[in-house]
Amino acid sequence: MGEQDETRLGVVGALVQGAFLVNAVYAESAREHGLTSQQGVLLCVLMARPRGMSELGAMLGLAKSSLTGLVDRTERNGLVRREPDPHDQRAVRVALTPEGRALIDDFYAETCRRVERLAAGLSRAERDALSGALGRIVVDNEVPVVFMEPGEGAFSEH
Repeated sequence: MGEQDETRLGVVGALVQGAFLVNAVYAESAREHGLTSQQGVLLCVLMARPRGMSELGAMLGLAKSSLTGLVDRTERNGLVRREPDPHDQRAVRVALTPEGRALIDDFYAETCRRVERLAAGLSRAERDALSGALGRIVVDNEVPVVFMEPGEGAFSEH
């Protein structure tokens, strides 16, 4: 089998293997920053603004007990804090602490560099086609924004 044949994957194989590749890069970056992958995602989601527990659960696809455990562990590490929700006295929001903000800024920048390198062998046209196709899949499937695009000041909501 020639090199041309080895790079041809179907859409399912390409998406699944691509997801594994990005997840592995993300997990390695998280470990090097003293985070679990889930903690890294939580901090990335909180980069834009504090969020309520129900909003976080929906965005991260976590059951209430799993989310509570994740927030508890991340809070014990001094990276997030719970604060009263100004619009609902019964609810709390989760926000980054100054330590969490510093850590996520470093983690985010490094993770972006590593993911960007995955596409280093692609031409500008191939990169544009890839981002266009994947962006369409994300939008069509109403994926919550859990990782902002490099250079954006805040998340853009779908």
